[in-house]
Amino acid sequence: MLRLGYNTNGFACHTLESSLQIISKLGYAGVAITLDNYILNPMDPDLEKKLVTVKELLNRYSLSCVIETGARFLLNPWHKHEPTLISSSADARKARLEFLKRALYVAAKLDAESLSFWSGKKQCDKDDNRAWEWLISGCQELSNFAEEYSIPLAFEPEPGMFLENLLQYQKLRKRVNSDIFGLTLDVGHAFLTEEITVGECIRKFSHDIKNIHIEDMQKRIHQHLFFGQGEIDFMDIFKALKEIGYQGLINVELSRHSHNAVEVADQAIVFLRKFL
Repeated sequence: MLRLGYNTNGFACHTLESSLQIISKLGYAGVAITLDNYILNPMDPDLEKKLVTVKELLNRYSLSCVIETGARFLLNPWHKHEPTLISSSADARKARLEFLKRALYVAAKLDAESLSFWSGKKQCDKDDNRAWEWLISGCQELSNFAEEYSIPLAFEPEPGMFLENLLQYQKLRKRVNSDIFGLTLDVGHAFLTEEITVGECIRKFSHDIKNIHIEDMQKRIHQHLFFGQGEIDFMDIFKALKEIGYQGLINVELSRHSHNAVEVADQAIVFLRKFL
């Protein structure tokens, strides 16, 4: 049976505890926990105590989880999404990699189904070949680390970042060459970047998909919209997910809707249940 989840980045005005309670009571089966300054920050000295509490809450509310690592200003309060695995500085790349390793530790403690991450943007003064080398090396090292925890990696292509489409993901997947390295398929991103339908993307990458983000979107505009406000064919998406027997979470990602989180999350599950 297909399972719906909700990303905590859409509950930015709530505590994690209240978010989990609300997400569960609305009927979601899982949650995508975006690590952030005030949500299981891996550098928090009280992390171990908080992990125990969150694990108890997940069990109490019968929620599965995945761990997301796309917080905007967690590692650098001045620059969004920095540093990355392709930053010019070796120390910066190491900082991102260490963060992702600590995120894997968090994922293991919470019995998460996967760890989701992306490439980041390439700085203008570096060529593509160097960026590819850094990204492949980082993903290989992270894959080796993930093997120790048996936590699948779910790489997300994102428009505007260095790796933004599924053809590039295929190239990366081949070079990383690890069974634990898979895909986060964001349906809106695939809708923007791919020439085939999102349903066809799901079928084509059925063995790679470890995590799904879902929202609506309009062509040529990278903006996460509430369902019905864009042009995505959700009937086709859920038909494809049923055909491939997808077992992971389908996580609503509406990070700019936190000002009205409860109503939006409620309306979202009502909309999506029609396709289950």
